[in-house]
Amino acid sequence: MEAISQLLLQPYSYLIYMAIAWALLWKGIALWYAARCGQLAWFIVLFLANTVSILEIIYVVFFRREIDETENDDQCC
Repeated sequence: MEAISQLLLQPYSYLIYMAIAWALLWKGIALWYAARCGQLAWFIVLFLANTVSILEIIYVVFFRREIDETENDDQCC
């Protein structure tokens, strides 16, 4: 535990904080889309896997479902 606290107090510890914020942002976006679209498998994989946002970005860009413009806003993203 002391090693972690020493790491977080280093001069470049802001990079760790930025990486954590980056990962949490993308994880939140990807989980929101997966839950809203009813994609349970993607939700579970995104929730359990920690890939420093690589998998989350791939999901948001390539695999989330698009809605038709004629459909209601309550439908999937």
